[in-house]
Amino acid sequence: MKRTFLFAVLALTACLQGWSMEKADYRVIPMPQSIVMQKGEPFVLTGSIDSLKGTKALQTIVDAKICNPEGYRLTVSKRGIKIVGGSEAGVFYALQTLRKSLPVDYTESVELPAVVITDQPRFAYRGMHLDCARHFFSVEEVKQYIDMLSLHNMNRFHWHLTDDQGWRIEIKRYPRLTEFGSKRTGTVIGNNSDIDDHIPYGGYYTQEQIREVVAYAAERYIEIIPEIDMPGHTLAALACYPELGCTGGPYEVGHRWGVGYDVLCVGNPKSLEFAKNVLAEVLELFPSKTIHIGGDETPTTRWDDCPKCQALGVKSVQGYFTSQLEQFLAEHGRKALGWDEMLERGVNTTTAIMSWRGVKPGYAAAQAGHDVVMSPLTHCYFDYYQTKNTNYEPSVTGMWPIDVEKVYS
Repeated sequence: MKRTFLFAVLALTACLQGWSMEKADYRVIPMPQSIVMQKGEPFVLTGSIDSLKGTKALQTIVDAKICNPEGYRLTVSKRGIKIVGGSEAGVFYALQTLRKSLPVDYTESVELPAVVITDQPRFAYRGMHLDCARHFFSVEEVKQYIDMLSLHNMNRFHWHLTDDQGWRIEIKRYPRLTEFGSKRTGTVIGNNSDIDDHIPYGGYYTQEQIREVVAYAAERYIEIIPEIDMPGHTLAALACYPELGCTGGPYEVGHRWGVGYDVLCVGNPKSLEFAKNVLAEVLELFPSKTIHIGGDETPTTRWDDCPKCQALGVKSVQGYFTSQLEQFLAEHGRKALGWDEMLERGVNTTTAIMSWRGVKPGYAAAQAGHDVVMSPLTHCYFDYYQTKNTNYEPSVTGMWPIDVEKVYS
C-alpha cells in the first residue's frame, strides 16, 4: 500500500508540475533602465501580445509628459497591461520589451508578473549597417533584418548600396549602373586569394522595391540611411561610365576586396554632375534627414597624376568634392554623413562622422563640433571572428575575435 500511495503522490506531483504556467522574464536586451517588481497577482496572457490589441487588457497612451519621445512606462497588473509612451515610437518599444520577455516556445498561456518598467534610450542614433554592395540580399532578407533591428529597439538602418563590387540601386538617369554595374563576372575565393571563382554574381533593387522597404521600416520606426560611396569605392560606376575616371579606363566591376586606386575624377565637371544627379534620385526615395556619402579609403594617387584634378588648385581634392555634396544636400534640407577619413580631407562641421577606425577619430570629430556615430571596428564589426576558437571560423587574416559579450559591452 505504501508503495502504491507513494507512486500516486509522485504521479500527482508530476501532473501538477506539468500544469505549472511559464513566466515572463523582463531582463531583456537591451535591458530597461528600471524594472520594479510589484506586489499582487500576475496578468495571465493567453495567446500572443498581438491578440491583446483592441481589448481592455491592453491600454496604450501617448503622453508628452514623458520627455523622451522614445521613452515609455510599462505597467503590468492582474487587470492587464498599460503602456504610456512619449510618442508612438515609445509605445512600440514597450511592446518589443513585452515580446522579448515571453518564453520563446510557450504554447497557450504565460504569467506576466506585476511590474513597473520605465525606459528610454541612451543614444539618439541606434543602428546597424548592412553591406548589400559586396554581398546582395533579397528584399525579403532585408525586411527580416529590419525585423531584428526593431526587436532590439534600433531606429536606424544604414543601407550600403554601392561599392567597387556592385551597384545595387536603380538610377533612372544612368541605366547602365544596374544593367552592367550591378554584376561582376566572378569573385575571389576567401580573403583576396589568387583564385577567382569566375561565377557571375549580381542583383539590384528597383526604385519601387526601395520604396517598399523604406515604408516597411517606417512602420517599425526605423529610418533608413542610404550609403552611396563617393569619391572612392566607385569602381562599379566607373565600369559603366569610364569617362568619370581620371584614366578613362578600361574598368571592371570589382572581384577583390579592399581599397582600389581608381576613384571619381573630381577635376571633371561631369563627375560632380553625376554625383548630384544620383543623389537627386536617392533623395526622392529616402526621406531620411541624413544621407551617407562614404568618403572612406580614397587614395589620392590618380588625382596626383591627373591634370584636371591638379588644375582645381585646391589643398584637398576630396575636401573640395565633399563640400560640393554638402552644399547640394543642404539645399535640399538634408545632412551628409561620412566615414572618419573625411576629417583628414576637409569637411564641414554640419556633416556627421561615423567613426570606424576605433574611437579616437570619433572623439576628435566631436571636439571639432561634429555629430558622431560610434562604430569602432574593435567592437562593432560582425565579419570578424566571433569566437576565440577559430578552427571553424571563416578564414579572415588578422581579424581579432569579437564575441557577443564584447559587442554588448
